[in-house]
Amino acid sequence: MKTRLFTSAAILALSAGGALAEAHGGLMFPVGEGAFNWDSYEAFAEGHDYSGETLTITGPWTGADAELVNSVLAYFSAATGAEVQYSGSDSFEQDIVIAAQADSAPNIAVFPQPGLASDMAARGFLTPLADGTADWVTENYAAGQSWVDLGSYAGPDGEEALYGFFYKVDLKSLVWYSPEQFDEAGYDVPETMEDLRALTEQIVEDGETPWCIGLGSGAATGWPATDWVEDMMLRTQPPEVYDQWVANEMPFNDPAVVGAIEEFGWFARNDDFVNGGAEAVASTDFRDSPAGLFTFPPECYMHRQASFIPTFFPEDADSDFFYFPAYAEGDLGSPVLGAGTLFAITDDAPVAHGLIEFLQTPIAHEVWMAQSGFLTPYGGVNPDVFASDDLRNMNEILLNATTFRFDASDLMPGEIGAGAFWTGMVDYVTGEEAEAVATSIQERWETLN
Repeated sequence: MKTRLFTSAAILALSAGGALAEAHGGLMFPVGEGAFNWDSYEAFAEGHDYSGETLTITGPWTGADAELVNSVLAYFSAATGAEVQYSGSDSFEQDIVIAAQADSAPNIAVFPQPGLASDMAARGFLTPLADGTADWVTENYAAGQSWVDLGSYAGPDGEEALYGFFYKVDLKSLVWYSPEQFDEAGYDVPETMEDLRALTEQIVEDGETPWCIGLGSGAATGWPATDWVEDMMLRTQPPEVYDQWVANEMPFNDPAVVGAIEEFGWFARNDDFVNGGAEAVASTDFRDSPAGLFTFPPECYMHRQASFIPTFFPEDADSDFFYFPAYAEGDLGSPVLGAGTLFAITDDAPVAHGLIEFLQTPIAHEVWMAQSGFLTPYGGVNPDVFASDDLRNMNEILLNATTFRFDASDLMPGEIGAGAFWTGMVDYVTGEEAEAVATSIQERWETLN
């Protein structure tokens, strides 16, 4: 789901871009032209020569995404002389473990979430990144310490080190709306959670419905509510509490978690606040739920969902988004919920460390930014090269983040994050109390220990 927003655009861009790259000697954009940071490319090329060496990489990107990452890797190859071989797999998580156990892992593996990388580091299958990499991330990435924390794991000796370099990020803390509908009703984009609550109540006072919310997703029904709860955890608790929750160092039925569930419930369990009433939340498919933003008159005015959701908007929909805001009184900064991919070294070689250094150049980010579906927390890139205003504005939210946290359900054991948490949220929106739901999830978690 996280990649659907940009898939169609990526395919269209690549069909034209393939010929473009061929015309430029295999590079998507000719060196020295456009608003790219070519100085970073030239400086990297001067300091790195891997002629005659081969760099092998595997990851989850296939199809259009594989072509996009290969368009970036082409610049590493051109700058260094290295031959780069990328292979994508829909079963990456299984394949990389098998390869590591057979001592046949590629030089680099691209992990779609930190959990598996952490496990492989503990088993001795990953190589720590070079000294100074953590300092670079802290200084150059928005919410840099968050990214260092997400990429740092205990090795086989129990010592923690930075193993993962995050590259290509997805953003979830967004609220979608129709500017035309907002303008006609005289509503302003809220800047704080207090403002968002007040706007919700104002829309009801005006005789309208503020929200469209749908949790339906076949066997995965309930997952959109987990994103709501995760965002609410980051807006009501410090990030270290979020981390304790994810690791079950704090029980799922702790008052902090119950409170976050009830924060979601303030929006989702009020018949006046939700299109179709609270009863419709669990049964409405998440793909269909934002349609009410674009009817005349509108069936709702706001829809909280990740960056991929415009894939399911009507064609030529008048849409925009704003940051799902934090409480002004909470003093928790501007937290952002999302996901992302991380590069890790699975077969140590100088050329592998060279690629990690390449990912620290603006050009390594800008080449993908200029095509489709790429967000980055790197503050050194030129936002003018983004392929669309939407991407540029989303990235601005990412750059303004004071804290970034990975989707909690993706980090929890599968039976919890992709099981009890999903079904528990359905139980909650259909009437069960938050504490009872949280206790049930915690009891399920305890059976795994």
